[in-house]
Formats: sequence, structure tokens, C-alpha cells
Amino acid sequence: MSQFKVTFLKEGVEPRTVEVDTDDLPYDRDGKPGSILDIALGHGIDLDHACGGVCACSTCHVILKEGNDSFNESSDAEEDQLDRAPGLTMTSRLGCQAVPDGSVNVVVEIPLWNRNNVLSDH
Repeated sequence: MSQFKVTFLKEGVEPRTVEVDTDDLPYDRDGKPGSILDIALGHGIDLDHACGGVCACSTCHVILKEGNDSFNESSDAEEDQLDRAPGLTMTSRLGCQAVPDGSVNVVVEIPLWNRNNVLSDH
């Protein structure tokens, strides 16, 4: 059992921190099990994912702010999709593919351009 926290940031919205227990993963059926998309959806945080979380678009683009070294390596397919994402940074990932290993707490920014996202207080 491993427990860690994921903090979701979005400009103009109060940060939302959720606790993740790796024994409870996966939460959802979209994205890789334990991915940022899986964690977000499992905690009532809407993260746009037009392709259903199968690495076929860039709508779940997130920016890793802390804990970057705890994530899996990005694949060539993910890199190809990220090339289409607006606001790309050196720490950009697709939420459906970015899986933290639970060794540290992580902070993830949902880019402001993604207007379909809501950090709800569920």
C-alpha cells in the first residue's frame, strides 16, 4: 500500500488536493490505471479527454509542477500527441498517460486554455 497526494492547480480556482491510495487504483476506466486522468476522474475533477483516454488526442494535457521524477516515461505516441497541445512546456504530459509511482506527492497544473475543466468541491 502506498499513499500520496495529488494537488490540481488551475488559474482562478482554489487548488484541490486529493489523497490517493494505490490499492484503490484504478478509479475509472479512462486513461492508464493510476494516471492523472484516472485520479482526477476518481475524485470528481473533470479533465477533458475527448478520445476517452487512449492517447489519441491532446485534450488532457497537464503540466507537471512537482514530483516529476515519480512519473513513468512518456512514450513516442504521447510525445506525438503533445506536439498538438497548445501551451506546451518542458514538463507537459497527457493526463491519460502520466502515471505517478506514489513515492512522492505531486502537483499538476490544468492549463487555463482547457476550458472544459472544472475543479469541483465534491
